[in-house]
Amino acid sequence: MKQFPLLLLLILTGLTAKAQYTVHKMINVGYVYQNQSFGEIGGKLLFLKNDDVIYRLGASALMGSANSDFAIMPKVQADVLLNFEKNVDFNHSYYFLAGVEGTNKYVAPKIGVTLFGLLDLTGGYAFPIGDKGLNGKQMKGLNINFTLNIPTTFLHDMFN
Repeated sequence: MKQFPLLLLLILTGLTAKAQYTVHKMINVGYVYQNQSFGEIGGKLLFLKNDDVIYRLGASALMGSANSDFAIMPKVQADVLLNFEKNVDFNHSYYFLAGVEGTNKYVAPKIGVTLFGLLDLTGGYAFPIGDKGLNGKQMKGLNINFTLNIPTTFLHDMFN
């Protein structure tokens, strides 16, 4: 995990060096099942050049109870949204999603679908980092995410 900030910097540098991307900010809230139920709140950056391939980077906090003790885990994630369907009535309403998320307790590759990039449903498998787990509970196995991504421009327009 110590190399992750360097990797994130390299990815961002590569994205901006190839072409000019439009960046959109989003707030995300959701539910994560990782051998335990967690609520999630955080933020994401969406990098958009065209609407066939979209990149997202995010950071959030997972909050929940593990072994009857409240716990908070930081989470970072990177996603690629894909949709190459052309000439449809409701163009690009859904995207296939592939990504990876990581905390200080596990790393989980994931796949899923997203509706307009706003409502995500993903699943994957988590691989634990270390032996301690979270409050003694191992963070490995099935990983399910249900997330609502709210663009900050929508919030700005709603309250003005």
